[in-house]
Amino acid sequence: MADMVATLGPGYRVGHWTDPEALTGCTVVIPPRGNVTSCDVRGSGPGSRELILLDPKRRLTEVHGIVLTGGSAFGLASADGAMRWLAEHDIGYETMFGLVPIVPAAVVFDLGEGRPDVRPGQEEGRLACDAASETFETGRVGAGAGATVGKWAGREDSSPGGLGFGEATAEGHAVRAIAVVNAVGDIIAEDGRVLAGTRDPDPVREDPETPPEEPPMNTVLVVATVTATLEKREVQWLAQRASDGVTVSVRPAHTRYDGDVAFIVATPGPTEPTTLDVLGPLVTRAVAAAVRDAVA
Repeated sequence: MADMVATLGPGYRVGHWTDPEALTGCTVVIPPRGNVTSCDVRGSGPGSRELILLDPKRRLTEVHGIVLTGGSAFGLASADGAMRWLAEHDIGYETMFGLVPIVPAAVVFDLGEGRPDVRPGQEEGRLACDAASETFETGRVGAGAGATVGKWAGREDSSPGGLGFGEATAEGHAVRAIAVVNAVGDIIAEDGRVLAGTRDPDPVREDPETPPEEPPMNTVLVVATVTATLEKREVQWLAQRASDGVTVSVRPAHTRYDGDVAFIVATPGPTEPTTLDVLGPLVTRAVAAAVRDAVA
């Protein structure tokens, strides 16, 4: 996999902490202030924190950081470190008693790839924030360090996953996305070819929809960004289109053994109405490109 340098757009900062020997890590996205953020959750096994606040029925709209992490549920501790770092840098909601940063987080299960006793924690979350900049690396870094794909025929025949970047533009709009790809399924190109998947030349099970007897734990995590003045319910609708990007690029996707989570962050744009019918397909294309880039 060839690493590249990417950006989520003006005002966004992304940082990684990576342990290349233990094959785990975490990634922090710090968005501009004044954003509106929501998410969509697919699959039956998500590991997360603070996602309920992103529901359109909840009052808060702005988040101050998003953490994507390895280490399964243990890795959620890295969001504590990011939260403390943000407060120390005067980023958060003002309350009568001090700043409170809002930091939703989601995890991938990478404990079987390196050392299961090494997991991102508070210090690693802080280090990822320290490393945050407008441009960032992709590949086997951050939350994608221990990611694998194509595990439907058995984890021993999986292929490397990682963290990828994608972008789609049309009619003056640009959508950018990162994806941490740790899927049970194969990664599928636009023309239907398998880009990365099981390496078993003769899988015992011919139907990838049928899980192995001991199903591996899998997840695709996405953060996509748009520049548009949107309400929270509109942002959530775009998050559903982000999940569509996983659906078209992973086979099978959103299984009972996945915990896929797609975040959308919208920052204010032009005052004229933004056409969701333009942004929706762009989000799907950008996310699908990010998923495919993670195994390129």
